[in-house]
Amino acid sequence: MTEAVQPYDPNPAAAPTKRSVVVWDLVLTIVLLVLMVGAALVASFLSFFLAFASDSCGASAVCDYDRIATGMLVAMIGPLVVGLVALIAAAIVLVLKRIAFWIPIAGIVLVAAVFLAGVALTASGVATASG
Repeated sequence: MTEAVQPYDPNPAAAPTKRSVVVWDLVLTIVLLVLMVGAALVASFLSFFLAFASDSCGASAVCDYDRIATGMLVAMIGPLVVGLVALIAAAIVLVLKRIAFWIPIAGIVLVAAVFLAGVALTASGVATASG
């Protein structure tokens, strides 16, 4: 029995290299995620004060109560949803061992943007009466 000899391959397929954990990114991402969750909770808490936007309704302003309520809900639930999505995205990127510190930074910016959009929507529901 003769054995078939395999030809020499000068470019063998390299074994896939495993990514190592970038420690500074892991620590920074966790710290920023904690700050992002805190920002989302504070924004959600502050949304309860948007109910005071309707204080002038009836006497000196004409109000759209549905718009005020919608703005309050956007300011209350929006930051929590954005925070949760960013938290899940950061966890996935960390598991894949890629740089992830930018995700909670973007999450903090989006939490603030969604909260301010809710504030603007609430404020647009109060129009001063002219006359």
